Amino acid sequence: MSPDALRPGKLPGSMLAVLLRDVPAGDPSVRLGPVVGEDAAAIEVPADTLVVATDPITLTGRAAGRYAVLINANDVAVCGAVPRWFQVTMLLPLGTEHAQVQALFDEITTTLTELDATLVGGHTEVTPAVKQPVLVGQMLGLVGAGRWVASSGAAQGDLLVQIGSAPVEGTAVLTSERGSALTGLPSDLLEAALAAADDPGISVVDAALHAAQLGATAMHDPTEGGLAAGLHELADASGVALRLSHSTVAWFAPGLAVCHELRVDPWATLASGCVLATFPPDRADAAVSDLQAAGQRAVVLGEVVAGAGVHVDGVALPVPERDELARLLEDG
Repeated sequence: MSPDALRPGKLPGSMLAVLLRDVPAGDPSVRLGPVVGEDAAAIEVPADTLVVATDPITLTGRAAGRYAVLINANDVAVCGAVPRWFQVTMLLPLGTEHAQVQALFDEITTTLTELDATLVGGHTEVTPAVKQPVLVGQMLGLVGAGRWVASSGAAQGDLLVQIGSAPVEGTAVLTSERGSALTGLPSDLLEAALAAADDPGISVVDAALHAAQLGATAMHDPTEGGLAAGLHELADASGVALRLSHSTVAWFAPGLAVCHELRVDPWATLASGCVLATFPPDRADAAVSDLQAAGQRAVVLGEVVAGAGVHVDGVALPVPERDELARLLEDG
């Protein structure tokens, strides 16, 4: 083991104090933020609705700090809430060095700065329970009272809109983890696939908040299990069926190529980077136009009908048993 490796257990207080010293603290509503020795944060919340989401990053250890912020910010934003405060539990494997922890903190603080959100607390620990960094993030955000959006709000007759492309996150992770198996693809496509987490990106905060302002009746953020799982989750939450066509999906072209090369199903591949939103039929086309004018990729994907399940070109779309990325990594 490297002489610079950290010992099992909590990060040394002196080290953590240095890491936290550089964390921006620009939000005056945070009355008690991340400080060594404190076990909780204190935030003054005005008379709005507090929206809270939590998700772990487990499928990859690369850029885990950035992923932890963005994935949780997305979950808050699809409720129509502005991400404000972030906490993270950081579990690190034996052999982790100071520089690696610093890199994770840098990823977290840089990404939070991009979102104008604030780190308010968390927990850090080196433990033999994990083989790669595992970050469990929690994002909190605010939305005006009575203005939040749920996945359960889709109604029969609404039109289903996809904002952003799929699969974006899965493409980036597949390429970084299995790049050696993609030698049959051109270099420019591989570069686009590897950079997918930043371009087009996996953050849907701006897209989701814009859709909420345009009157979305329901929103959902497809993640693990891909677009297929996201569609089923939206349909199940709202007690409706979704009907769409393969040709209407806004596919991420490099992602399709990577999935084809690795023989994985793009429908069931990690899909952070897009939003599923429903709109009343008289608002959907205008919403798509407004989103496109703001630089978002947006298409009318299908319609909400009575019944249950998801049908693509008249054929039932199966619920993925697990994400294709998880299957591929587990199978080696």
